[in-house]
Amino acid sequence: MEGLMILWSETGLANFQWPQLVMMAVGCLLLFLAIRRGFEPLLLLPIGFGAILANIPNAGFNEPGGLLYYVYHVGIDTGVFPLLIFMGVGAMTDFGALIANPRTLLLGAAAQFGIFATLFGAILLNLVPGMEFSLQDAASIAIIGGADGPTAIFLASRLSPDLLGAIAVAAIVTWRWCQLFNRRS
Repeated sequence: MEGLMILWSETGLANFQWPQLVMMAVGCLLLFLAIRRGFEPLLLLPIGFGAILANIPNAGFNEPGGLLYYVYHVGIDTGVFPLLIFMGVGAMTDFGALIANPRTLLLGAAAQFGIFATLFGAILLNLVPGMEFSLQDAASIAIIGGADGPTAIFLASRLSPDLLGAIAVAAIVTWRWCQLFNRRS
């Protein structure tokens, strides 16, 4: 009987906590919206799947031998996943909108100008008492202006990981806003 109790205590079911269940439910909702409703499947599908995987108790993130340990260390620590994302996004690039409406080229030029203006602005904020950004922080903040979420997230993860959460949210919102703007024009 003691062996069964030890087995039970090592399972994921025995170690669930309610916040993990809530986050797994959110992940399932995101998967449902991506698959059944077709809402931003390129974003919601990996986010939902990641939310489910990250909240499985005793999933083997910390000890070698677990599948998620190797997924994390091979894909995230080495930077392979961002490269795959960049290649996938590049392969899906459609220049039809640019050819049909050449004035959208000005949006791209404005984004590049915005990157450099934001970089200098973030550095100038160091003159304000209480504000302190290193050059790496300023570069991570500035790349949001390029309206390319994966690039901003990758750069922030390398240069200033402490700002990664805020930059990821800002980059995805900026990227989505630019998508909606391009559909209207």
